[in-house]
Amino acid sequence: MPIDLTPAPRILAFDVFGTVVDWHGSLCREIAALELPVDANAFALAWRDGYRPAMQRVRSGQLPWTRIDALHRMILDQILHRFGVDLDEAARRHLNLAWHRLHPWPDTVQALTRLKTRFTICTLSNGNLGLLTDMAKNAGLPWDCILSAEVFRAYKPDPATYLGVADVFDVAPAEVMLVAAHQDDLAAARDCGLQTAFIERPLEYGPSRSNDVSPNPANTLHAASLMELAAMLGC
Repeated sequence: MPIDLTPAPRILAFDVFGTVVDWHGSLCREIAALELPVDANAFALAWRDGYRPAMQRVRSGQLPWTRIDALHRMILDQILHRFGVDLDEAARRHLNLAWHRLHPWPDTVQALTRLKTRFTICTLSNGNLGLLTDMAKNAGLPWDCILSAEVFRAYKPDPATYLGVADVFDVAPAEVMLVAAHQDDLAAARDCGLQTAFIERPLEYGPSRSNDVSPNPANTLHAASLMELAAMLGC
């Protein structure tokens, strides 16, 4: 049965990596296809583990504004060295673009299509615009709008990102709901006055690393899947 929310959200802004797409499984398939002499699971986790430290270098001013594509490449070069793998430039570029080819979770496209019938749906991702556009094209993600940290020149959890969504659509922050599989992202959004919906993605990091999906009562909604969120919101 639909849940009545006051105020009713008008904009659903989605975290992407892990919430909408399966980055771990997708990267493992790309690594296997290239026949790299590494454990695909370990390599994918190491690549993702470099993500937050790289963004922190931008936030701290150690690096100037740098797109995620470039940060992913910096991390890739480091972990190829760490894993003792030598790839030529063409292969490195192809592998780095794997982030543009991430596959959606099985429920994603159908749920987004349902949610789109009642709400404006957009991304709010640290991924850059080109990456998110390619991903949407490849995966069939039916966004109404693609918003990115690149638009606001700030990486989440900077308030400029969450408040930026409300500003783009000229709505109050409380009329925006952030949908994400990460409690820290949702907490930062709540601090800015947004509504929040947590989506369980227990296998975001693959089967070898546990992922806590327990409810946090501070969130507006908690759903086991995007399809369950669609039902909660009357779609």
